Amino acid sequence: MSTMRFRHFVRTSLWLLPLSCLVAGVLVVVGTLAVDRATDYRLVPQALTGTPSDAQTILSSFATAMVSLTTLVLTVTLVAVQLAMGQFSPRIVGALLNDRFSQLAIGLFGTTFLVAVLTLREVRGSDRGTVPGLSMMLCYLLMLTSLVVLVLFVQHASQGLRVAGLIDLVGDRSREFIVREHGNSPVVTASGDEIAAAEPGNLVRVDRAALVAAARRADCVLELVPVIGDFVVGGAPLLRVHPDPLSTAGADGRPAPRLRPAEITRHVLLGPERVHTEDLAYGFRKLVDIAVRSIAQPFDDPTTTVQALHRLHDLLRAMAPRPLPSGEHLDQDGVLRLLERTVSWDGYVRLAFDEIRLAGASEPQVTRRLCAALADLKGVAPPDRQAPLDRQLRLMDAAVRRAYEDEEDVTAALTPDTEGIGSGADVTAAPPLRSVSVTE
Repeated sequence: MSTMRFRHFVRTSLWLLPLSCLVAGVLVVVGTLAVDRATDYRLVPQALTGTPSDAQTILSSFATAMVSLTTLVLTVTLVAVQLAMGQFSPRIVGALLNDRFSQLAIGLFGTTFLVAVLTLREVRGSDRGTVPGLSMMLCYLLMLTSLVVLVLFVQHASQGLRVAGLIDLVGDRSREFIVREHGNSPVVTASGDEIAAAEPGNLVRVDRAALVAAARRADCVLELVPVIGDFVVGGAPLLRVHPDPLSTAGADGRPAPRLRPAEITRHVLLGPERVHTEDLAYGFRKLVDIAVRSIAQPFDDPTTTVQALHRLHDLLRAMAPRPLPSGEHLDQDGVLRLLERTVSWDGYVRLAFDEIRLAGASEPQVTRRLCAALADLKGVAPPDRQAPLDRQLRLMDAAVRRAYEDEEDVTAALTPDTEGIGSGADVTAAPPLRSVSVTE
């Protein structure tokens, strides 16, 4: 077999790593059992290993548990493969099966089982018998390691089953190929007035105080290019450096210190996936995804969409009277040092309603709930925030008229109803008012 074929076999083999773990385990336990026999089973006192009866019970429990854990790992791996094939792409299966951590977990659990069984065979007698102490210590060590690996495997599997985890799996491996074949050119540079991102990732957190302090020391203004939550590709501009128009640097003959890109980028955290830490729009995005997916085929569940609209309405109502961040950050002297783009009121309204309106124009529950939310928001939003709401009402009216031909259906679909169909003016009746006389 040529070297190229052998290397390909090692990289793609599904059973080589587990089998190597089993062989290594057998060799190690044979060695420890030989040491135990050579020392007449007195190397490790029974105060640590327990009596032969205790050792037999412990080793039997270890062996049983390892069979269950190995089954669990294999089951989770197969579930991940099935989900990936059905929901994403059959071509991603190879990457999942070649996952080294899963293979290592299978190999470790199988090795622990094998070592426990071989050690169990060497336990002699009952209370006054012999126990291979060194081999028992090896079993304890392997069992403890297996428990740690089990916890890590559960976390690894849960992360790998996410769509973001599968995308990152393919993306990271492809990026490694580019670096391996074409060289690893540095991307963190201060080319002119820009500081680039070293690695790809979503902007999840910014240490604004540290960036303001750095800009103050350098006597400049920093501009954060992406918005919180944006995906930044490797080498793309992360920050722009602007000279301070009111700068007095050089007046005393000492120029301001130059910014070091590595010191600046460490205050900007890029993660593999968006998080809620500082990203309010991500919460909107999740609710909108649930709402749109619920009314799509084959789910066809507008009631779930109405539930998502409840929370979107609540979030927008809480934001309507409140001021939104300006994106300007000043130092202790009141000088502007950091600029960042933020989502506007119009942006939040569009994020909350645009996709749901387009996808649910033919669903009466959805349109009625949208109309109710917009009518309520118009009652609490200040005058300068009315235009986005009016725009949504106009677009809603046009979308419903395209979906229905009968005017009565149009009227029903545009009637505000906080429950979709259940509490609107056309489906409820108020009790008649009656005069009440009070007699003493």
